[in-house]
Amino acid sequence: MYSPITEEKVFKDPIHNYIHVQDDVIWRLINTPEFQRLRRVRQLGTSFLTFHGAEHSRFSHSLGVYEITRRIISQFERKGYSDWPAEERQVALCAALLHDLGHGPFSHSIEEAFHMHHEDWTCRILLGDTCVNKVLQELGADFPEKVASVINKTYDKPIVMNLVTSPLDADRMDYLLRDAYYTGVNYGTIDIDRILRMLRPHRDRIVVKESGMHAVEDYLMSRYQMYWQVYFHPVTRSSEIILRQIFRRAKELHDQGYAFQFMVEPLSALFANCLSVQQYLRLDEALIQTAFLQWTEEEDKLLSELCGRFMHRRLYKYVEIDNMDLDTIDGIRQAFREAGLHPEYDLEIDFPTDLPYDKVHSDLPLYEQQILLLDRHDTLREISEVSEIVRSISGIHKGRYHLYYPEEKITRVLGVMPKNIASLFSQHN
Repeated sequence: MYSPITEEKVFKDPIHNYIHVQDDVIWRLINTPEFQRLRRVRQLGTSFLTFHGAEHSRFSHSLGVYEITRRIISQFERKGYSDWPAEERQVALCAALLHDLGHGPFSHSIEEAFHMHHEDWTCRILLGDTCVNKVLQELGADFPEKVASVINKTYDKPIVMNLVTSPLDADRMDYLLRDAYYTGVNYGTIDIDRILRMLRPHRDRIVVKESGMHAVEDYLMSRYQMYWQVYFHPVTRSSEIILRQIFRRAKELHDQGYAFQFMVEPLSALFANCLSVQQYLRLDEALIQTAFLQWTEEEDKLLSELCGRFMHRRLYKYVEIDNMDLDTIDGIRQAFREAGLHPEYDLEIDFPTDLPYDKVHSDLPLYEQQILLLDRHDTLREISEVSEIVRSISGIHKGRYHLYYPEEKITRVLGVMPKNIASLFSQHN
């Protein structure tokens, strides 16, 4: 049931100017402890060590995704489009607001380190004994499950999922604009007003009016540039590597029964892979960085060194290599081992890849793959059939191997490495 708020609430926002809260349920969800926790989780993980302005939070991004979704739905309702199911308004708005609720500290890095998925934690929070669940329950006993099914992509209304998870969704549009603003780059400055005006509900899908194609082309190119200039920046990857190594080493020590000088319950449960929802919700970046700072004085030299590197920004250097094979990788690792280095911690091989637009990924339903254009004859065409620009970038796997290493250690042992391997690093020192 729709319940308007007594007085509209607004958030002043650098991206959308104002974020408008007109529903009582949205306002109360924002004020739950679970949502407020997102203020303590950065949107871009360790990117603040590369782009000093990238201190924005999952909280501000989630508000932005909600605002874009609200604008889209308001436009559909104002224009009276019959293909938009008006009864789905609150499900869509709540899913947009809460889509990142399960992100942990440093987001994707902690997910990779502990083989977790933030979508799973989002659903556990939505369905668990939480304040968010209690607010959603007031809209119906099955309402939390409806919102969770949008997040885990099983909802029976693809048009709702299109708003939150698709190649042209509110999530991507907000993070491109927001991340570009806070990192200070220009790549993500898409014409969002034009894109939103061109969106249409059509046969249980969100499609784009054909005259809006050029704005979508610009959006896809911006996404491509943001991945390679910001999200995959090699310095950011270096900090992410060290972060994952800290988690790996701390878990190894925990599993060995090591007596940490500093340890708190959520971290112990994290390392033991037995986190409850309430324990997970206590994890934020303030807690993790407090632990890292304390661990700089741990007796385990490896953990102490790694934490010092992260906290004081003494990151690994890197070497770019065009082609690598298993024999080359094995040879480098063996050379590190023979030189007295730790090949599992003193060397990391990274190969970032991204698809700016992928229309044929067999594991995904069509609504997650394709951007469809609607022409004046009400005919739908997939965008790469019409746009030469999109066709040229579809399916591109760009990538180059990067070898990350602690420069001072490599400098010390270069003389005892095989010449062909030493030359890889010496030319960059």
